[in-house]
Amino acid sequence: MSHIVNIQTEIRDVEALGAATRRMQLPPPRYEEIQLFTSRATGYAVRLRDWRYPVICDVESGQVAFDNFNGRWGKQTELDHLFQSYAIERTKLEARKQGHTVHEQPLNDGSVKLTVCVGGAQ
Repeated sequence: MSHIVNIQTEIRDVEALGAATRRMQLPPPRYEEIQLFTSRATGYAVRLRDWRYPVICDVESGQVAFDNFNGRWGKQTELDHLFQSYAIERTKLEARKQGHTVHEQPLNDGSVKLTVCVGGAQ
């Protein structure tokens, strides 16, 4: 039996966002107000590769504002990579705060397997 699952990523942790941008070799996020094409957004600006406008992360609401004009002003895969990197870094930070170790394994399909070892045991 198959199931459909919808996951909405919320970016709420500035430290994990910074780690995600380092992981992607991007400039660190900066808190600022940015003019997107037809609107303004305030939050932590992340400048993705080859995107016309930065992605704005509002850590209070968890929402992400961006305008890539359906891929014409930036590839969706770059935004997807940011969400993946954020999720990985957030998981690693939280696990380590609780004294656990994390093993990361990249998979052939582009996904990443994280194994959290409780109590730091290998």
